[in-house]
Amino acid sequence: MDPLLLTLVAGLVGLALGVSGMAAFRASEAQRLRLLYEDEPSLPDGAAEVLSIIGRAYVIVDAIDGVVRASPAAYAFGLVRGHTVVHSELLDLTARVRRDGVIEQEQLELPRGPLGQGTIVVQVRVAALGAEYILILADDRTEITRSEEIRNDFVANVSHELKTPVGAISLLAEAIDDAAEDEVAVRRFAQRMHKESGRLSALVQDIIELSRLQGADVVRRGKAVDINSVVAEAVDRNKLPAESKQIEIVVGGSVTMPVYGDRDLLMTAFRNLIDNAIRYSPEGTRVGVGVRSRDGLVQVSVTDQGAGITPEEQERIFERFYRIDAARSRQTGGTGLGLSIVKHVVANHGGEVTVWSQAGQGSTFTVRLPEMEGTTDDDGAAGGTSAAGSGEVSAHGADRKSAKKGSAAVHEQGVKA
Repeated sequence: MDPLLLTLVAGLVGLALGVSGMAAFRASEAQRLRLLYEDEPSLPDGAAEVLSIIGRAYVIVDAIDGVVRASPAAYAFGLVRGHTVVHSELLDLTARVRRDGVIEQEQLELPRGPLGQGTIVVQVRVAALGAEYILILADDRTEITRSEEIRNDFVANVSHELKTPVGAISLLAEAIDDAAEDEVAVRRFAQRMHKESGRLSALVQDIIELSRLQGADVVRRGKAVDINSVVAEAVDRNKLPAESKQIEIVVGGSVTMPVYGDRDLLMTAFRNLIDNAIRYSPEGTRVGVGVRSRDGLVQVSVTDQGAGITPEEQERIFERFYRIDAARSRQTGGTGLGLSIVKHVVANHGGEVTVWSQAGQGSTFTVRLPEMEGTTDDDGAAGGTSAAGSGEVSAHGADRKSAKKGSAAVHEQGVKA
């Protein structure tokens, strides 16, 4: 055969094979892509929309626990980092759900981040989502758990604190009965019983106050409160214990704007602060009470000349039943609830209480409360301007002016709180 013809035939055969091979490759690639697309799992219809409105952190993982989708809260809680579920406890739950097909639910305490000792308590619910995905729902229970622990600790502490004076009174009653013929012993035991009963009464009263203020609705039941008169009454109620220790209470300053809140609760808070200063001050010293207005805040400071508070103790003094010196508190009759009551009252009024103290230099407790922009009389009727800024002076305004004059007169004596 002619070599030229053979070459031409071979070229045609090669071209046909090449075209066939290219067509086969394209068909195979198209089929592969089609199968790949068909095998790719997808979220059930409407799942994404539902997850966006449920109000919980969520994570969706695939068959190899890779994160397919996660809410911002899941990242904020530290459950997810990048495309990885951080905690092995969550991966264990997803593995069980994938294996058994049963919904799992647990409450877990997990580290909040890679550093530090912070933890987060989450209620976790894990379930299958579609054919290939696993859904992790997480509800933050940290604050609820902390509140429950505080409540349980409070009940336990109250039980413990009540047992001490009750037990002492019982023993003293037996001692009086046994020493009925000894008049001197009876008087001594009776005095101690009187002291323990007073301590028990103070503890019960503080518990009642703490329970009452926790249920108080300051926002709905509040009124305009003149801090000058509240401080004056708190000082007056502490005059007797102050005189028994030859302690002088000196008040300086005044404010013109009222605060919005519950007068009785505020009076209790300031009375407790002044009482605390008296208890822990040496005899023959001074307790200063300063009142002023600054940057839209009413500020009341109570300063004593006591032994001071260390920085470590300052972090805990507002805790319930915490006492710096338990033995000294028994002598002074402290219940360990006074400063906790102050903290709750001030917080309920949108303010804050802080402490400054150094060992050997006394302590200053400062309460800051937001001023009321308008004035309201004691019956809750709103007014447009304060008495100081108008031509009218109501009876309430007259009392306030009297309180201001009294405070200014004391201020001239030179106290700095």
